[in-house]
Formats: sequence, structure tokens, C-alpha cells
Amino acid sequence: MKNQYKAIVGLGNPGANHYFDRHSIGFRVLDQIADELNANWKTSGDFEYALVSYQGLNIILAKPLTYMNNSGLVIPFLKKKGVEASQIIVVHDELELAFGKVAFKVGGSAKGHNGLRSIISHAGTDTFARIRYGIGRPEQKEDVPDFVLQPFSEPKNQVDNVISSAVQLLYSHIA
Repeated sequence: MKNQYKAIVGLGNPGANHYFDRHSIGFRVLDQIADELNANWKTSGDFEYALVSYQGLNIILAKPLTYMNNSGLVIPFLKKKGVEASQIIVVHDELELAFGKVAFKVGGSAKGHNGLRSIISHAGTDTFARIRYGIGRPEQKEDVPDFVLQPFSEPKNQVDNVISSAVQLLYSHIA
């Protein structure tokens, strides 16, 4: 029996100037889901959320607007809605996967990802699921902070195709 996921959290940095950054891919994946399911975003405090219905399941989409390092501040809102950490899927960029790869994973460490570190610290556990969107890794480790805050160098249609793959992977795990 599949876990009944009740929330999907997309990680990113707020503002139009960050929307196309590699680090904000979680926002773009959630925006595609919201578009496909005709959801409307609402703002509440430090996050945006939308309520969607997919194959009879009610799911909260949430985008923290606190910048990556404080993404976990969305967790208290989800807890108030009765959502446990094990019922959350977090969509995030992943340096350890080559561009074009998307993968599903449950639990694990933050591996240096500050957004995941914040989610773990607020959730009190690492039992949430993840959709990992591969962005590749720069050759030099010291280039990582600039790399994640830059737009993709790959053509837009390739980025959009991988976003669609991430959305389909999400749908397969929530239905």
C-alpha cells in the first residue's frame, strides 16, 4: 500500500529574479502541477500554498518564501493541517544527479542542501519523501553556491521536459 501523501513542498528562493535558478526548480515543478490541476495560489505569512485534488486525494502544495536556508518554516503550517513528516514530499534540486535525471527517495541526510537541512530541523525527522531533480555539479566545489543560483545552461525545452518528468514521477507516488 502506498503512503498517503498530503503535502508537496517545492524548494526555491522567492522573487522573479530567482525563479529560473537551478535552486528554485521545486517552485517550477509545483507551478506546473498547480497549472495542470487548475489550482490558485494563496499567500499566508512566509509561504504560498494551493489546495489540489488528484484522483480523489486532497493535497497541499506549498512554496516557502523564506529563502532556501529557512524553508523548514513551512512545517508548522503543515502540522496544523494534520500533515506528518512522513506524509510530505519535498521537491528539490540535486547536485548528485546529472541534469535530466529525476529520482524518488524516502529519508536520508541533507547532503549539504540547506533547504533540506531546514526541513529536517523543523520536521524533527528525515522520513519525508523527496523528488530529486538532477542539476549536475560544477567541477570545483567552491563554485557550488554560484552554480545553484544561476539559470540552467541547458535549453529551455530540455529543462521543461525534465520538469514534466518530475511531475509525472510525483503523480505516480501520490496516486
